[in-house]
Amino acid sequence: MKKFNFRKVLDGLTASSPGSASGTSTCPGGTTGVPAVGAAPKEIEVQETLASENFQISKMVRHGFPYQPTALAFDPVQKIVAIGTRTGGVRILGRPGVDCYCQHDSEAAVLHLQFPINEGALVTACADDTLHLWNLRQKRPAILHSLKFNRERITFCHIPFQSKWLYVGTERGNTHVVNIESFILSGYIIMWNKAIELATKTHPGPVVHLSDSPRDEGKMLIGFESGTVVLWDLRAKKPDFRFYYDEAIHSVSWHHEGKQFMCSHSDGSLTMWNLKNTAKPFQITFPHAKSQRDGKKPDPCKPILKVEYKTSRSRCPFIFSEGWAYDKAGRRPSLTIMHGKSITVLEMDHPIVEFLTLCETPYPNEFQEPYAVVVLLEKDFIVVDLTQSHFPIFENPYPMDIHDSPVTCTAYFADCPPELIPALYSVGAKHKKQGYSNKEWPVSGGTWTLGTQTYPEIIITGHADGSLKFWDGSAITLEMLYKLKTSKVFEKQKVGEGKQVAEIVEEDPYAIQMISWCPESRILCVTGISAHVILYRFSKHEATTEIVSLEVRLQNDVEDIITPEVTENISPYTEPSQPITGSPSNVSPEEIKDSIPCLKVKSRPVKMPQGYQAELVIQLVWVDGEPPQQIASLALNSAYGLVAFGNSNGLAVVDFIQKTVLLSMGTIDLYGSSDPYPRQLRSPRRSKQPTAGLSELSDSPISLELERCKSPTSVKGPRKLSLPTDLKTDLDNVNGHCTSPTSQPCSTGKRVSATEGAKLNRWGPSRPPFRKAQSAACMEISLPASHTEVGYASRRAMLQQLHGISIYSQDEHHSASYTWSEKESRDNSFSRSRSSSVSSIDKESKETITALYFMDSYGRKNDGTLSPCLWVGTSLGVVLVISLNLPSGEEQRQSEPVMVAPTGTVLMLKGALLTFSSVDCAGVLIHPPYEVWRDPNSMDDNEKPRKRKLVTFSPSSSQDMGDYHFAVICSEKQAKVYSLPSQNCLYAHSITESSFVLRADVVTVCNSVCLACFCANGHIMTLSLPSLRPMLDVNYLPLTDMRIARTFCFTNGGQALFLSSPTEIQRITFSQEMCENLQDMLGSQGPLFAPVETPEAQNRGFLKGLFGGSGQTFDREELFGEAAAGKASRSLAQHIPGPGSMEGMKAAAGGVVGDLARARIALDERGQRLGELEERTAAMMGSAESFSKHAHELMLKCKDKKWYQL
Repeated sequence: MKKFNFRKVLDGLTASSPGSASGTSTCPGGTTGVPAVGAAPKEIEVQETLASENFQISKMVRHGFPYQPTALAFDPVQKIVAIGTRTGGVRILGRPGVDCYCQHDSEAAVLHLQFPINEGALVTACADDTLHLWNLRQKRPAILHSLKFNRERITFCHIPFQSKWLYVGTERGNTHVVNIESFILSGYIIMWNKAIELATKTHPGPVVHLSDSPRDEGKMLIGFESGTVVLWDLRAKKPDFRFYYDEAIHSVSWHHEGKQFMCSHSDGSLTMWNLKNTAKPFQITFPHAKSQRDGKKPDPCKPILKVEYKTSRSRCPFIFSEGWAYDKAGRRPSLTIMHGKSITVLEMDHPIVEFLTLCETPYPNEFQEPYAVVVLLEKDFIVVDLTQSHFPIFENPYPMDIHDSPVTCTAYFADCPPELIPALYSVGAKHKKQGYSNKEWPVSGGTWTLGTQTYPEIIITGHADGSLKFWDGSAITLEMLYKLKTSKVFEKQKVGEGKQVAEIVEEDPYAIQMISWCPESRILCVTGISAHVILYRFSKHEATTEIVSLEVRLQNDVEDIITPEVTENISPYTEPSQPITGSPSNVSPEEIKDSIPCLKVKSRPVKMPQGYQAELVIQLVWVDGEPPQQIASLALNSAYGLVAFGNSNGLAVVDFIQKTVLLSMGTIDLYGSSDPYPRQLRSPRRSKQPTAGLSELSDSPISLELERCKSPTSVKGPRKLSLPTDLKTDLDNVNGHCTSPTSQPCSTGKRVSATEGAKLNRWGPSRPPFRKAQSAACMEISLPASHTEVGYASRRAMLQQLHGISIYSQDEHHSASYTWSEKESRDNSFSRSRSSSVSSIDKESKETITALYFMDSYGRKNDGTLSPCLWVGTSLGVVLVISLNLPSGEEQRQSEPVMVAPTGTVLMLKGALLTFSSVDCAGVLIHPPYEVWRDPNSMDDNEKPRKRKLVTFSPSSSQDMGDYHFAVICSEKQAKVYSLPSQNCLYAHSITESSFVLRADVVTVCNSVCLACFCANGHIMTLSLPSLRPMLDVNYLPLTDMRIARTFCFTNGGQALFLSSPTEIQRITFSQEMCENLQDMLGSQGPLFAPVETPEAQNRGFLKGLFGGSGQTFDREELFGEAAAGKASRSLAQHIPGPGSMEGMKAAAGGVVGDLARARIALDERGQRLGELEERTAAMMGSAESFSKHAHELMLKCKDKKWYQL
């Protein structure tokens, strides 16, 4: 615990420094631990309890659907499922709550998955031709062994039931055998040239199937891609039978009796083969082809990629396959179930990756009795119930539908009010889909219990279709609570109907961009891509009300700076927004869009179900033919009854209690006489002067100012709002955002072709071009790996750069209209090295409102009392404080107006503002005031609405030092702590010089507060408060995708989350206490492996065993062991000890700690083996007693009988 005495430190600095700072001057970015000049008038002591030992970063859990799945496996005894992905990830799922994520270090695609049944292990085969053995008997699975093939590529894997030997097929057609326990390659090899006939002149192709015969484990069926199938005798080391077919083979499946098998082929056919007749198949079927009456060959169909042949004792056999006819266009991917003479086709929404049949028995030589089929799709995971005739699907208990519509933003709330989750669940449960199977979820492996380290957590995801999903994130799980569709507020545009609004996006006009939620009052506010804000209230009762709609007009009065790129070939008599070539079009003033919203709100009374009900819609309107700028910041306060939002044109404050607009003001008007930047006002649109040529532009005062423009942090006093010469921005192109960044100076203009000019001006002569659907919140762009180190100069610049080249679409697979080379050239032009003194003013001509925060504060310098205030941050690093004068009393609040006025307070930081917060003099976070939730549709006695109940938080005070609190302000470059009401900058810390902060939040950690930052270079940092001492700085998450930037968010308790892929949410923690408790939290779900007895084989009977040919077993150790087969060539494969094995532990650890770890692992393994030995001994004793009992009964039964009576 360390104490900081501000007065003593500041007194020492004052003796050697100039006078204290004034109210509106800025303090320099000081070094860590050294406060800036200026101090509170009295001594302030803050005890900071946080230290660097309190912080550690660790992954917690991953939710959602595995992105780009490639493989599927199921353990029928443990009842767990494993899914492999293209990026080397493995998700293991069990009963609801059991969800484990593993990652291969190589990040190679997982091609095959195999469970050694009921052994607590998993074998993975990756695209880098490496086999891995995972240990599932611990809380976090780890790799025990790896085997790297050097000469051959792996194409198929198979582990026989109750065997420790793994069969591996390769691309060359060879089959190898691997010992699972030691992961050493056996010397037993089945070469492809020995499997086929000597007379065959062609190579049979890669191995596509391996399986042992259900009738005799000493026989193995090998399927080659060319159409050849070989039944290999393992003992005799020679083939018993060979089967040839003209079409390529994709899969093979045995009948449980082992006398026949089925193959699926590339021409859409299924062939049935009998071991007694190997010349030709005894049955050939085309499940999806048209029947031909003249005996002609059926039309070819799509390949059947997989077939499974399962038998049932009481019903006809089940045959599962996928495929369809070529001539049936528009058909969706399907799974075909042939049950007797009936054929059922189950159409899927997405392509099928893999499917598996779940059966009652794990023994391959018994009736399979299938009861469900697991289908892994590209973007979904379903299980079909086979016990019912209409084949319903099971209700999926996992959060696999996060990506139903692409996620555009996220919000994370920890330690919510405890009654909030049941309330959301109760209203969400009434909207769940019906028609699911009434059976229990069949994947029921693992153990899960509610852990002790739990508190209510809610995650909100906003989506491209305008929907919001509320998730219960407590106990490191994720469960759907409630879904809200914001599109229901607006009218649907009918086909052929004249548009009454002016949409600015073609697809997904309701996409969510920002979420502001007050959990205590349950008031929700969201912003959409169409420049609209919707406010919701939560109610447990249905209501039919009209939605109030307000329109706000925001206009920027700063003169646009036009780049030579667009104006070089423009005639002096033509407006820049007119076509470059051809005669100008005559457009009447009536055709110019003005005061028109982007969407149309429903004007009739709307029936709203219980849950969140829309109360107010605020829309920005078109101004003089220019579309509204997208909203960049949002703030909500339920106690004040106000919502504020801003963009690059200005700020708007709305009273949602009285449904009135309190403030609609341009950014420069907020400064008043305190504006630090002289600005050039925009001339009226109708009297706008023609644009001069390139030579005239070079000599203009604007271009001269461009040449001598300097960084805002390198000069003192007023400066001009200008742009550097090496950055050209076309402000009339894409909604005021930089769309053609380049490193060329302005003096070297770029010619624009006629086609490009027409393309730029395709929206009409009086309207600047506006590229549709270009929200930064909707982008799905992967940045090249080579560009992750060389970051953008600012957060806004990165968003604007990608803003101009991205075209968002509903489907993740849709791509933009530019090539990768074009994209990389654009990235290179903007991803140059910049000095730390360059801030956002060098990249923007419009000052954007980037941060808003409501709190009780001192609005002016040396104010004596706290008052409601709105803190405003801009992209130029300016902080403004707006005073809010609220009527006292509830009745007055309903009728009297709220007075809103700028206070004149101006503070300065480097870079665009990101966040505000307030800390009292004891270092405790001051929560903004809020209103306690009340149901707007419920009535008390006498039919009177319930009164508002407000909760306020006052800063800690004492008689000695008075009421002081600290304002914590963070920008994309630095953080500062101001003492209020003196407005002295106590501490300033430069967070990053070469990069910029993407997300910053003041959160609680270990009963204290800190400032958490996520930078574009991948660093996660924490700073103590109020001293801004660095506690943590780890390069943890490289920004390889804009998805991470727009979904990353912090929350209390030292937690954070982001979208690691378009379908998955990754939760992390940066708290040491949370990392220590993480094992206990994960322990609530227990290990994936649970001790379960393997079911006994069915009693086949004496006669059936004698004549039916029961499954014969043999000793594989005797055949594949080193004594019989010898050692494999060392150059064929390389054994690599895994980190979870004894060898890996020896390599990773040393000394006493390593010895203790190895002893602990050895003790655990010894205990497991003793436990297994005890279980086996007990089973053998039980079997012996049963055998003795039956033998005694048989002896008594046959004691007095003659031999001919037996």
